[in-house]
Amino acid sequence: MSRTNPTGSFVALVTPMNADGSIDFEGFRTLLNWHAENGTSAVLIMGSTGEVSMLSPEERKAIITETVKMKPGNMQMWYGITGNNTATTIDYARFTKDAGADGAIMAAPAYICADNDAIEDYAKEVLDSTDLPMGFYNNPPRVKTDLHWDNLLRLADHPNMVVLKESTTRVGQVAQVCAGGKDLSVMCCCSPNLGLIIPTMALGGHGTANMTGNIIPQEMATISTPWATGEDAFACRETYLRMLPILHFVYSAINPVALKTMMRQIGLPSGPLRKPLQPAKPEILQKGLDAWQALGLDEKYGLPVKSRLAAE
Repeated sequence: MSRTNPTGSFVALVTPMNADGSIDFEGFRTLLNWHAENGTSAVLIMGSTGEVSMLSPEERKAIITETVKMKPGNMQMWYGITGNNTATTIDYARFTKDAGADGAIMAAPAYICADNDAIEDYAKEVLDSTDLPMGFYNNPPRVKTDLHWDNLLRLADHPNMVVLKESTTRVGQVAQVCAGGKDLSVMCCCSPNLGLIIPTMALGGHGTANMTGNIIPQEMATISTPWATGEDAFACRETYLRMLPILHFVYSAINPVALKTMMRQIGLPSGPLRKPLQPAKPEILQKGLDAWQALGLDEKYGLPVKSRLAAE
C-alpha cells in the first residue's frame, strides 16, 4: 500500500443534491475541481458534513463509485465509512478500497454509546479488514464515545492508521498524541468554539479536518499549513482571526445547515438539505452573507450574494 498521510486543509465536503433530493453528481464534479484549484489538499466525502447518516447504502456506494472517477490532480479523495456496526463499517471500508479511493475515515457508530475499549477493538478490526489508509474521527458530541489518548496512540501503531481528527476541547489530549511520536497526521475540527486550531498547529499538528473550507478553501489552506517557519505561524494566526466571522457562522447551526444554506445562496453546488434538516433561518443566514461581503469574499471568489434569499 502506498501510504501518504494527508496534511494541510482536509475539507469535509457537503453532499450536493438536486431539487428532488437525489444526488447531484455534476455538482460533486464542480466542487471537486473548485477545491483542487483553491488549495484543498484532501476532501472527505460523506463525513457528517455530507449528511452521511441520512444516505441510503445504495447512495453511499454510488457516491464512492462515481466520485472516485472525478479525482482532480493530486488532491486526495477520502470517504466516510462508518456504519451502524463493525461488519457494516468493514463492508464500506472494503468497498472504498476496491473503488480506488485514497483513504477512509471512521468514527464510533452513533447511538450505541459503546465504551472506549469496545470502540478501540472496533477500530482495530476495521483497520485489519483491508489494506487502505484510514483515520479515526474522535467526535464525542455526535457519538458520546470519547477515546483517550492511550486508545488513540495504540491505534496509531497500526500501519493503516494514518490520521486522527480530534473534535474535543482538550488541548492536552492533542499534546499527548503529538508527543507520542507516531507516524500519524494529527488534525482538528475547525470549530471556533472548540478553539483547537491554533494550539494544534502550534504543537506540531499537520492540518485541519474542516468544514469551513467548503466556502473559504484558500483561507483554510493557509490556516491549515503545518508550521515550518514563523511566516507559517503568523499567516495562520492572521487568517484565522480575520475569518472568525465566517467560522462562527458555519457553526451557528448543526452542520451542515448554515453551510449548505449559504452555499446555495452564493451559487455553489449544494441543493436542499435532507429532511428532517431544514434551512438556516433568514436571520442566521444574513449574518453569514454580511460577513461574506464585508470580508470581500464575494469578489475574491466571484460568488456574489443573490439579491433575494434562495427559496428552499
